[in-house]
Amino acid sequence: MGNLLKVLTCTELEQGPNFFLDFENAQPTDCEKEVWNQVNAVLRDSDSILSGLQAYKGAGQEIREAIQNPNDMLMQERAWNSVCPLVIRLKKFYGFSLRLEKALQSLLESLTCPNLSPTQHLEKEQALAKQFAEILHFTLRFDELKMRIPAIQNDFSYYRRTISRNKINNMNLDIESEVNNEMANRMSLFYAEATPMLKTLSTATTQFVSENKTLPLENTTDCLSTMASVCKVMLETPEYTSRFNSEDTLLFCMRVMVGVIILYDHVHPAGAFTKSSKIDMKGCIKVLKDQPADNVEGLLNALKFTTKHLNDETTPKAIRAMLQ
Repeated sequence: MGNLLKVLTCTELEQGPNFFLDFENAQPTDCEKEVWNQVNAVLRDSDSILSGLQAYKGAGQEIREAIQNPNDMLMQERAWNSVCPLVIRLKKFYGFSLRLEKALQSLLESLTCPNLSPTQHLEKEQALAKQFAEILHFTLRFDELKMRIPAIQNDFSYYRRTISRNKINNMNLDIESEVNNEMANRMSLFYAEATPMLKTLSTATTQFVSENKTLPLENTTDCLSTMASVCKVMLETPEYTSRFNSEDTLLFCMRVMVGVIILYDHVHPAGAFTKSSKIDMKGCIKVLKDQPADNVEGLLNALKFTTKHLNDETTPKAIRAMLQ
């Protein structure tokens, strides 16, 4: 099957089929091209979004000076002029999350349609599976960066307070045509989340399942659990990790594995942590803990704080203990 090699059969592991997927080289077939092109148009902007977020410095000093000197209009103006371009940038990030949501739903539609089993989809549509993985990789990278930048919420709060008080007169308020009150409300909800991109994808996946009532839920959850198994096997098997052309692929696999676990946990009624789960959670967590702590701290936190069922009574104590 080209770059997708079966490494364990169903009878060899109760958790289901496991695959090695070449995330580095999968190319779209003619059947995949239409969806692949649509999703690629979104993904090609992902690096610039991450670069923009990484370069985000905030207007903390200007805001502090403006608050401490409320009658100094020069300082008010300086703070406002510092915050406005940052708010435009935050709107761009938020807008990208909406595009990513649509891209994810297009991929889910292709990878779960009933003409093939989820496993067959991954075999025949490797390039789409790779794009699915790239969306998850971007999502966790974005959220890891965002959690380290408290200035985002501080800047946006200052912007909203200033607009609502209508304190700034005779200044550039053209920004209101770009970020009106309705847009500001939506952006505020987005950035209030600890992991806003993951929340967007979780909601999008749940919405996809609820809107496609004729599609068996298992088509979606099996797609996610199979992808988790793909990544776990790749990460724990030196024979396969040695094939990676780049060390970054190791971190890529870890992020994708965590991302699909979180989506599975939000979509499956019982979640990812029960004994009946098709995801080997102990194995997945062990794989993460075997990596350098700096590489996985954010991922372990994502499992702790953005999953839905971790603290359910049905979650084995051993799994909860692994994430303490």
